[in-house]
This record gives sequence, C-alpha cells and structure tokens, in this order.
Amino acid sequence: MPSSELAIVATNVESRFLEGFSPFDLKVILAAARHRHLPANSVVTNQGDPADHLFLLTRGRARFFLNTPEGKKIILFWLTPGEVIGGAALVSSPTLYLASTETVKDSSMLVWDRAVIRNLASRYPRLLENGLPIAYDYFAWYIADHVALVANTARQRLARVLVYLAQTIGKRVPDGYEFDATNEELSAAANVTPFTASRLLSGWQSVGAVLKSRGKVLLRSPERLSTNGLRRRDFASSR
Repeated sequence: MPSSELAIVATNVESRFLEGFSPFDLKVILAAARHRHLPANSVVTNQGDPADHLFLLTRGRARFFLNTPEGKKIILFWLTPGEVIGGAALVSSPTLYLASTETVKDSSMLVWDRAVIRNLASRYPRLLENGLPIAYDYFAWYIADHVALVANTARQRLARVLVYLAQTIGKRVPDGYEFDATNEELSAAANVTPFTASRLLSGWQSVGAVLKSRGKVLLRSPERLSTNGLRRRDFASSR
C-alpha cells in the first residue's frame, strides 16, 4: 500500500503508539510499514515464536490468548483499533512472543519488521516512550486479572468480564451496551466453567441485567450484577 494510503489508514485510527509526531515524521514511520488484511479467526502471533514483527490494529478486533500444556485456551485481552500487538519486537535483545493473538473479526493491521521498528525507535525515541505506557497498562491489567482470580468469586469475575467487554468492544444501543461473545468465550475469560457462566447469565437475565442471545450479549444494568460498582478503571486500563 502506498505511504499516502497508509497515512489515511493511520489518521483514521487513534493510537497512543503514534502520538506526538509531526506530519513528516509520521509519514516516515508509516512508509516503513506494510499493510496486512486478515480475515476473522486468523492467528497473528504464536506464543513462543520469535518476536519478529510489531503490529498496529487499524480495523476490526483481535485478542490475546494462551494455550496451556494441557491444551486449554485462555483468553486474555481483547484488542480494538489503535492497539499494538507484538511489542516485544521493540526489545533490544531478540525475544519471543509471550502470548498468541488472533483476529475476532475481519481486521487490518500495519506491520513493521523487527529490524525496521528498532531502527525507527532509535531515530524516533518517542516510539519507545509511547510504547512504555502501553506495556504498563497490559501489565497492570494482568495484575488486576490475577488478583481477581485469587480473591474474587466466579460471579464477580464474570461480572468484571461483562463490564470490561461492554466498555471496550461494546456498541451503545438504546437499552445498554451490546457486544459479541459466546458463553465459551466468557467462561474462558472469567476462568469459570461454561456451565457456571450459563447459570450466572441466566440469573442475571431473569432480573433484567443481561439479555443473552446466540453469540451476543446486551448488558442492560451493570449495577444488577452485584459487582459493588465496578468501573472501567477497575480493569487497570487507562485507555
């Protein structure tokens, strides 16, 4: 894709990674990227593979996940346009991707090879400065998620996931926030069994807090989830 088209793609997406650059410098950075389109359910990175590329999601949706040695898939973090994937490519010593990434919807990304993004980072230190708070947020999210796993009940964990998804990937509709998620995805994200997720969702639906249909969730009343007033910052994200 010509650099002029890349500029149009990037300027239509708000990304902290590209903040603070002059139009000329931004044009140089974008010209070094490749544009990549991936259909839904495509694997972008594999945990344990060399971190040879850095990706910037410009359209669609993706998420981080892990596969345990026993073959269980653990969903970690949903990604919306503007988010960075494969930040390990910026590290000075060659390293590995800590998690896998997959697209949830048809998606477009800007892609920089490791050598290219490292060279740009030496020329434009602002890239590293922008990358640090992003890495901080991901780490803060991990801490909050780990604390929730240790200290919260299954109900509280699933409630946190519902509120988080509503506020990150949800679409505002007259009755609340609607987003795509299956029971299996919700249970994996909250680390509960599909049976427990289904039971809790049915209970919340009976009191009007949630409306669940096939592959979709409408969060109507977060306060009825009995989460003691969860807010977005409870997910340790300042985005």
